[in-house]
Amino acid sequence: MPVIAMTMEVGTRGSEVAAGLAQALGIASVGHELAERVADKMQVKKSLLQRLREGKASMLERMSTSQAEIAVFTAEEVYEVALAGNVLVRGWGSTLLLRPVAHVPCVRVCAPLEARVRSLMLRLDTDDEAFIREEIQRSDEAHAAAMQTRFHVRWGDPLLYDLTLNTERVAIASCVEQVLALARRPEFQETDASRAQLANLALEARVRAAFLANDPTAQVEVTVSADGDRVTLRGMVRDEAERKAAAQVARAVPGVGHVHSELRTFTRPRR
Repeated sequence: MPVIAMTMEVGTRGSEVAAGLAQALGIASVGHELAERVADKMQVKKSLLQRLREGKASMLERMSTSQAEIAVFTAEEVYEVALAGNVLVRGWGSTLLLRPVAHVPCVRVCAPLEARVRSLMLRLDTDDEAFIREEIQRSDEAHAAAMQTRFHVRWGDPLLYDLTLNTERVAIASCVEQVLALARRPEFQETDASRAQLANLALEARVRAAFLANDPTAQVEVTVSADGDRVTLRGMVRDEAERKAAAQVARAVPGVGHVHSELRTFTRPRR
């Protein structure tokens, strides 16, 4: 069940590479669909998430939208679609979220700014170069800031990817061939260990999302680690009620068989 994670900058024709890969492998390609699911869980419009992602949101929208919620619910969705397999995940931090999983190739599609400007002008059938250049720069700045804030990495760092493709020099068909060759290498074949690692990451994300979705635990920020169906909670919570609520919510998450709580409270019991 192949899983490929891909990040692409606007104007690089990365969507064409993704479409070619999905067709060649007979797998699904998901990207914008994740925004719909995350928006549903946050009870906001999909268009808001798109504006935030592209750096077009107003100051009020940025201030009133929880970046932490976006990160948690996005991670849950990325891991769930990867766990199902037979998928190429486009963007939404998938290359960084799935990088710990040995059988997932992480690919970046890029191109020089001038090539991207020409590509986007052609695609949008416009001669307004200044507008296109501004759109690309705004998108790049928003993505770079998001990656720095969420993952504490420099967006575009080549060491974050297994393969980087420059579509100015490499044809789309050749890009597809390169990724196919990488995905078929022995080191990127699924094993019991890599499958278990992905399942653990998915369960951890599921628990974090459940905390956010339940009022008694919405403010809980603790470490969640999974090993099979066993989940361990570590960190500090406000009081005993919040500690009990966290364990209770975690136990109700699908896939959790046992919860080991190492949570501590800030408030000391009276003697």
